[in-house]
Amino acid sequence: MSEQLSGFERVLRQREVLTLSFGAMIGWSWIMMTGFWVDQAGSIGVLLAFLVGGITVLFIALTYAELVTAMPRAGGEHVYTHRALGATPSFVCTWALLMAYTTVCLFESVALPEAVSYLVPAVRFGELWTIQDYPVDVGFLLIGVGGAIVMTVINVLGIKMAAFVQTVVTMVILASGIVLFTGAGLNGEGAHLEPMFGLGTSGWLKVLVMVPVLLVGFDVIPQAAEELAVPLKRLGWLLVFSVALAVLWYGVISFAAATAMPRADFAVTSMSSGDAAAALWRHPVAGAILVIGGIGGILTSWNAFIIGGSRLMFALANSGFLPKKFGELHPRFHTPWLAVVVIGVLSCLSPFFGRTILVWFINAGSFGTVLAYIFVPIAFLALRAKEPEMLRPYRLKYGRTVGTIAIVLGVGLFILFFPPFDSALGTPEWVIISLWSCVGIVFYTMFGRKLASQEGRR
Repeated sequence: MSEQLSGFERVLRQREVLTLSFGAMIGWSWIMMTGFWVDQAGSIGVLLAFLVGGITVLFIALTYAELVTAMPRAGGEHVYTHRALGATPSFVCTWALLMAYTTVCLFESVALPEAVSYLVPAVRFGELWTIQDYPVDVGFLLIGVGGAIVMTVINVLGIKMAAFVQTVVTMVILASGIVLFTGAGLNGEGAHLEPMFGLGTSGWLKVLVMVPVLLVGFDVIPQAAEELAVPLKRLGWLLVFSVALAVLWYGVISFAAATAMPRADFAVTSMSSGDAAAALWRHPVAGAILVIGGIGGILTSWNAFIIGGSRLMFALANSGFLPKKFGELHPRFHTPWLAVVVIGVLSCLSPFFGRTILVWFINAGSFGTVLAYIFVPIAFLALRAKEPEMLRPYRLKYGRTVGTIAIVLGVGLFILFFPPFDSALGTPEWVIISLWSCVGIVFYTMFGRKLASQEGRR
């Protein structure tokens, strides 16, 4: 491993790396969104959507595997694209990915009270207002904002604490998944798998465009590269393995849930996998176990993306794109505390908008993810050409072919966000993307243009 570069502590070993990556990808969506996926794409269609989306992300992950071992620096994508492509493309890539990470954190602060209220309905009290027919109440806000504060404190206290929480909670998630798998194997009905392709191509595309943001998370590891105590060559394999594991998880969860009830029933479920488990075992306790696992998924995903997002801000600040304060580590806990706090504050705001924004955040975050994922294999190919002698502990075979395929697949996914495709983003998602872009333009105008001009004169 390389020398310490920025004052971070190397404390994450192989187990923590795997649980951090896998836990980041397995958030809350596998509990709440399976009904939507099965309804739209069908029992076999949803498997194909995750397979196609997963293969796309896997090709991209292979380029990450080489890059992170060659440049084990905090900030991951920002470091690779800055070195390969220069200041402006690097900022666009990093800002897009930061939007994806931040929207996941905002998603989780809404998902947490939604999950808790499924287990304890009494926590919903004191209705304040309604957004698109969904009530926002005092209990909902207290749980969402309280969870955001707790997760922020955990991440300020240090990555070792965050990694411990990640490992324990990931075990809870896996245990709850076994309940659903076993129930499907023993009590699932093949007749419920019809129709196997749901609403056809339009429904399948709506699921496919969600896959990238559901699998965003393996790239949290490159963000924390300076905090890893893992041999670099092994790190590349861990990244690829974690993506394959997450694709398998989502696919098997969706298929198992599809055996529980007719497709029409999924359209009205609030906690799809939980309701599916309750139906399979014919007891509400099974559903509660799944939701507890889902709460674990909220915490692991939230935790990982605070880590990833704060390290991206740290890298941006150290490159000069953000105020220097974001590039300072806490003197005692060795964490980019200001970046963590900013993400925490934003997470405190999203519960005020209720459950309605969940799908908006998934889609907007997926847009940012795919955009960033196009830049990374471009940087990978550029560095192969510009710096062929660079030390690469994990060197990808057939790199030019893999990198080209990753770009083509990434662009193919990206165009699905636009008309005339049925998967095109709606007005709320474009509003989120536009607002985030405006903030990025402000920072780039204040800091980035000077860096870009300096590089242009070299």
